[in-house]
Amino acid sequence: MLASNLDFYNYELPEALIAQKPVENRDQSRLLVYSRETETIQHKFFSDILSFLQKTDVLVVNNCKVIPARLFANRADTGTEIEILLTKKITPTKWQAMVKPGRSCKIGVKLLIGKITAEIIEIKDNGERIISFNCPENDFQKLLESTGTIPLPPYIKRPHTPSSKEDRERYQTVYAAEGEAVAAPTAGLHFTEQLIDKIKNKGCDFLSVTLNVGPGTFAPVKSSDITKHSMHSEEFVLTYKIANKLNKAKQSGRRIVAVGTTSLRVLESCINEKGTFEPASKATDIFIYPPYKIRSIDALITNFHLPKSTLLMLIAAFVGENKWQKIYSEAIEQKYRFFSYGDAMLLK
Repeated sequence: MLASNLDFYNYELPEALIAQKPVENRDQSRLLVYSRETETIQHKFFSDILSFLQKTDVLVVNNCKVIPARLFANRADTGTEIEILLTKKITPTKWQAMVKPGRSCKIGVKLLIGKITAEIIEIKDNGERIISFNCPENDFQKLLESTGTIPLPPYIKRPHTPSSKEDRERYQTVYAAEGEAVAAPTAGLHFTEQLIDKIKNKGCDFLSVTLNVGPGTFAPVKSSDITKHSMHSEEFVLTYKIANKLNKAKQSGRRIVAVGTTSLRVLESCINEKGTFEPASKATDIFIYPPYKIRSIDALITNFHLPKSTLLMLIAAFVGENKWQKIYSEAIEQKYRFFSYGDAMLLK
């Protein structure tokens, strides 16, 4: 089967292996270690990753912060419940958002969320709405914190209530600092502050980029020919300081280890034809799939991804288009936990 065929990226996953909650301690999730050179697999715990890192390694993480971006409103006139998922900040109180049901959200419709009113002021070509919240910025932030819910992916089942303390803490990396993401860079969820200290004490550098992960990360590929898929776009920042450090690392022959597919997408979007990283603050819609050759990194830390997803296609490009099946079959046989709250892989 050709690697451009969507069915090439399908696999059967028992529902019981879809993690509904995180493990008690972040770094006690399991870690599958795959060597691209020897094509061998080892089974470890995430806390063991220290032994697989070289003292000169440079780890690149996505420090985006997940916001409680899902709100439940009511139409001011009919009382119809409207689900809002904020996707992009335009101003502190004006946001682009996905809404359900869309037929109830025409331009001019007013919404009530607690004591705050909002209005649909524009409909975008992709069906998303521009919503203006009629309140000061501080009140809007309080609204998010008090009534907003963490936008967990649809395969994690939760009641229609405010997010639990566990989800608010654990669907967030310990180093989250910048931006407004509506999905977590899940490979980073396994790191504890203590583990990061140990990695730094070993001699590794720990660098940050920011990519605001959007709902497009869960968007299904609908075309049977994946080359016809329209990739979602996400805003990112790679600073001059970080680009300079990465270029010095590459010149010195140090390994660059991307923590997560979002970090990799930033790095691959910023490396030029000469193999040099260029600073940037823009959007990327890079779509990585075989036979694309990834040039920006030497190793990747990542979770297990959904069948037929663009992230699985990225993994296939990194390990080899006919190698990902071996890794995933082994993980299923060994009963690894899958997806956002699941276990991790180190691909080196």
